[in-house]
Amino acid sequence: MNMNDMFHGIRWRWVDHAGSGLHFHPLQSFAYDDTFCVSAGTGLGPVMRAWVHSPVVVLGIQDSRLPSAAEGIAFLEEQGYQVIVRNSGGLAVVLDQGIFNLSFIFKENKQFSIHSGYDLMWEAVRRMFPDAPASIDAYEVSGSYCPGDFDLSINGLKFAGISQRRIRGGAAVQIYMAVHGSGAGRARLLEQFYERAVQGGPSKFEWPRIDPQVMASLSELYGNTFTINDILFRLLTMVKEEGAFIEESRLGPDEQQRFHMYYDRVVERNSKALQKAGQQNT
Repeated sequence: MNMNDMFHGIRWRWVDHAGSGLHFHPLQSFAYDDTFCVSAGTGLGPVMRAWVHSPVVVLGIQDSRLPSAAEGIAFLEEQGYQVIVRNSGGLAVVLDQGIFNLSFIFKENKQFSIHSGYDLMWEAVRRMFPDAPASIDAYEVSGSYCPGDFDLSINGLKFAGISQRRIRGGAAVQIYMAVHGSGAGRARLLEQFYERAVQGGPSKFEWPRIDPQVMASLSELYGNTFTINDILFRLLTMVKEEGAFIEESRLGPDEQQRFHMYYDRVVERNSKALQKAGQQNT
């Protein structure tokens, strides 16, 4: 599946939580994407959802199982961040008012591999930023937080990361993108989290050794201040230029019920994960 197959002549549901997301619990984002995944899987059409959250650190399951995870979490909370644990793969990321999040959610098909999902989002970002100061590359940036093969970087500085989630016939390709603020500052926050959460104790996984200098925001990379609205404009312009039809949307009645079910589920999982994290160094 390529950009043309994804957008040309395709009608997308558009869900804009870039403003309202600041006022709801970050776990709701997991429930929204799971809900829309199921809808897309049943053939109700693809969904494009954007959101921004107030300061929160999203831990991976492995982060929550570090030997002194409770101390690391307490540190983050002292810095004014909510802490949640994601119900899928990946390691810790920082979300705040300067981080733009985007999901492309659609029905799975045999031609759409996991790798092609990453390629699709990478190409979408490149088309959103044709004026980038250098090429937008995709490879694991050593020293970054939440490292992965599809870290997006400019001149070796990571500004975004891509992930995927698949559930009941639907696929969500998701990206977090640092728009403004200090990339190094966010990285230092997680570097300090890991210092406290590990504390030299035995761990079953190799946590990231963070180098704050390899992280940056788009504003820093461009030398020009970007706002979230600037990114929204670039996104919507790009998908329309690709030939997509955009319709503003919200949860339907059946989706409302499904959303509450998934939200209750992620709240319960998050509570159990945080409880276990609190027991790591007791």
